[in-house]
Amino acid sequence: MLHCNDSTMVCIIDMSDEFSTVSAFSDLLSTVTQLGEVLRQQGWTVSCAESCTGGGIAYVLTSVAGSSDWFNQSWVTYSNQAKQQRLGVTPSTLNHHGAVSQQTVEQMVNGVVENSGAEVGVSVSGIAGPGGGTKEKPVGTVWFGFSIGGQLYSRCCQFDGDRLSVREQAIHFAIDFLYQRLVAE
Repeated sequence: MLHCNDSTMVCIIDMSDEFSTVSAFSDLLSTVTQLGEVLRQQGWTVSCAESCTGGGIAYVLTSVAGSSDWFNQSWVTYSNQAKQQRLGVTPSTLNHHGAVSQQTVEQMVNGVVENSGAEVGVSVSGIAGPGGGTKEKPVGTVWFGFSIGGQLYSRCCQFDGDRLSVREQAIHFAIDFLYQRLVAE
């Protein structure tokens, strides 16, 4: 929800509506707090490139006090042009595999790490719906790329529900995966 004060042109974006329940958001913030502690102990920072989540991962990561110690920067690269210009995704990759593919999110996350200098990178590209799906890539298909200390991971998930639900599940998955991998390192 966007609240703007016309007299001062100050806008506040309230993304808490993106999460189905207050307890789900609270649980996610608990995980982010723990994730932040692990990053702080490692002396690492995290940066993101998001498409279908539209900055939601960055929003959640920066929702906890002290995140400036470990959160570096983020890009919302919704268009293919932005993916190419900001992250170095090649036209060939987009033409052959599409924006929602393992190859694309891997190039996105490599661009994130290269451009930010962060030790941890996250990228996400998916089809949140309600349109845009195909037989091969139905609505709810979301690809993730992760770079953790130089190790590359990619995952594909198929989420159910409406647009907001798909986005929420993608945000949860990205943060949970990061936390689990960092604890395992």
